[in-house]
Amino acid sequence: MLDRFLHNRTAMGTTIFLGIIVLLGILAPWISPHDPYANNIANKFAGFSWEYPLGTDQLGRCILSRMLDGIRPTLGLAALTMLGTIGLGAFMGLCAGYFRRAVDEVIMRIVDVMLSFPSQIMVFAIVALLGVDVRNIILAQVFIKWAWYARMIRTGVIQHRDKNFISFSRVVGTSNSFILMRHLLPSIAADLAVLASLDIGWAIINISTMSFLGLGVQAPIPEWGAMLNEAKNVLTTNPIQMLAPGIAIVSVVTAFNLLGDAIRDVLDPKEVRS
Repeated sequence: MLDRFLHNRTAMGTTIFLGIIVLLGILAPWISPHDPYANNIANKFAGFSWEYPLGTDQLGRCILSRMLDGIRPTLGLAALTMLGTIGLGAFMGLCAGYFRRAVDEVIMRIVDVMLSFPSQIMVFAIVALLGVDVRNIILAQVFIKWAWYARMIRTGVIQHRDKNFISFSRVVGTSNSFILMRHLLPSIAADLAVLASLDIGWAIINISTMSFLGLGVQAPIPEWGAMLNEAKNVLTTNPIQMLAPGIAIVSVVTAFNLLGDAIRDVLDPKEVRS
C-alpha cells in the first residue's frame, strides 16, 4: 500500500504541499517578517513590496505575517473538529454495527433524527444558546456531523463483524471491547482515513465561514476566515484584501479533497488488482 501511495502523483503532491503549509504554520513565529498584531495606521493598504510581500491591511498589519500566523488556528481548529467528529462517530458506529438489535435501533434512530436537521441552522442555534466562542463552534460542528460518520462506519463494521476471525474471537470468549478495538477498528481504519482526509476540508470551510460571519475566531487573531471578515469591511475600496485568505482557504481545502480521493484510489481493491 505504501508503494502505491508513493507512486500516486496526486497523493504525493498534495502531501508535500500540505506538509509545507503545516511546517510554515509551526515556524510562523520565527519566519514571519513582522509582528502579525502590530498596528501601523500610517502604513495601511500598502502595496506589494519587499518589506510587505502581500501588502498591509486596513490597520497597517503585514498580511503575509498574518497569513502565516493564521495557519495554526485555521488548521488546528479544523483538526480538532475532525478528531472529535471521528471519535464520537466511530464509537457510535462501532457499537451500532457490532451489537445490532436494540443498540443498533436506538443509535440509528438518533442518527436519523440528527440527519434530518439543516446543519447550518443547527450550528447557529447551538452558538446562539451557548454563546460566541471557539469551543462552542467546535462542539456545534461535532454535534451536527457525528451522525453521518456513525452511519458510514456502521456500514463498514457490518461488513466485517461476521468474518471468521471475529466469530472465532467470540467463540473463545474474547471480550467485546477487545474485539471492537483490536479487530474491528483496525479493519475499518482505511475507511476512516479516507473519510477524515475528505472531511477536514469541510471542517476548514465551516470554521472559516463561522469566523467570516463573526461567530467563530474573533479579531485580532489572524484566522483566515476572520481575516476575510475584516476584509469585507473594505471590500468596495480595497477588494484585494480578500485575495490572500480566500486563495489560501480554497487551495488547502482542494488539497485535502484531492488527498482524500488519492487515498481512496490507493486503497481501492480494484486498483490493487490492476
